[in-house]
Amino acid sequence: MLEYIWYVNVEVTGYKGRAYSLLKERGVVLGAEVLVRVNGGEYRGIIMPRYELADDEHIVIKLRNGYNIGLHIDNIIDIIGMEGARDITSTHTGLKRQDDSKEKPRIALISTGGTIASRIDYRTGGVRAALSADELYTMVPELNDIASIDTYPLMQEYSENITHRHWSMIAEDVKEKIEQGYDGVVVAHGTDTMHYTSAALSFALQNLPVPVVLVGSQRSSDRPSSDASLNLLGSVLFASYADAAGVFVSMHAESSDDRIALHIGTKVRKNHTSSRDAFESIDTTPIAYVDVDSKSIDMRVRVPRRDKSRRVECRSRFDDKTALLKFYPNFDPAIIEYLVSNGYRGLVIEGTGLGHVGSYCFDALRRAIDSGMLVYMTSQCIWGRLRMSVYSTGRDLLNIGVVPLNMLSEVAYVKLSWALANFADEARSIMLKDTAMEFK
Repeated sequence: MLEYIWYVNVEVTGYKGRAYSLLKERGVVLGAEVLVRVNGGEYRGIIMPRYELADDEHIVIKLRNGYNIGLHIDNIIDIIGMEGARDITSTHTGLKRQDDSKEKPRIALISTGGTIASRIDYRTGGVRAALSADELYTMVPELNDIASIDTYPLMQEYSENITHRHWSMIAEDVKEKIEQGYDGVVVAHGTDTMHYTSAALSFALQNLPVPVVLVGSQRSSDRPSSDASLNLLGSVLFASYADAAGVFVSMHAESSDDRIALHIGTKVRKNHTSSRDAFESIDTTPIAYVDVDSKSIDMRVRVPRRDKSRRVECRSRFDDKTALLKFYPNFDPAIIEYLVSNGYRGLVIEGTGLGHVGSYCFDALRRAIDSGMLVYMTSQCIWGRLRMSVYSTGRDLLNIGVVPLNMLSEVAYVKLSWALANFADEARSIMLKDTAMEFK
């Protein structure tokens, strides 16, 4: 079993003046659970740090529902300390791994960065990259009850910095881990572009024998309200025991800590900036729900089954001369001309409604296609299918040579980059073939 210790931080980080004096007078330390009596009621929660530039008129506590509230000290009647305290600012927990049973599934945990591998900087109030995969493991000791996990820090990048080069690195590293015999691979990743990476891995890694699960967090790992722990536990449970193979995204199914949803890697999108359940399956349902408390997996959609006799195929190249453009009123067709003049080979247009752009773009699109560029149409609408034959604008675009793709715009862009890099003259036919469950 695992043994771990929470070290108490006796400083009250970020507090000063009247607020600091109140906490010191009551003997309250950072991370302590307290009962705060105020005019008109009371609150129970954990004393949270404040950043250096915060005022000295409030204390902040973390409620049991995971949300922070600020309490003005003039309204506080009393603060009563409860038993126990946690060092919220420490990266390490003093955890020691012990029992690593060979009977457990073997999981490779690859960290690439992002909020799930970040800590809050209580000097500025911002979030910074800080945690390795091994540190993630130490912050979630329950992982040891599920699987034997080896951690691999591949990179430390926020997801907005991820490029084609990084997709290739991750794909090749996942392939290597699978060939080493792991029963599943979990990739810790920033959430902002995680659906791009999940699409990239879905195309780059074919004939997968085991699950590859991307997981992120909307709140940094050292926050008591973080979703990192539950997301990571759900991911490892699924990677360890689900009878499924492929690339999936694992995040909260609801805003509360009830269950984890598993999404197909080419049919998922981040639809909220900060909510725990920001990721949704588009035009389909999550393939599974994981209940971490009961360690149960509820499969909802049929996907390829786990089969370790399969040999994974890796085509990890992506063409940099591919673009994704969103059409908008008064769009300048010169942008398309720029791509042509700079040697771009592929273009995905995120059109309006059923798949339209203004007729003033037709000439530029015609010249692009005549130059050999592959041009595809998707929709700005999140749900629903393209039907470019309904209106004359769509029919004209079809006649010019623009090809409709019933898939998410981000997925179409990733697939086009992958198809051009790996299949050359066959890219046209590959784009119309369902390769990784990407079509709606």
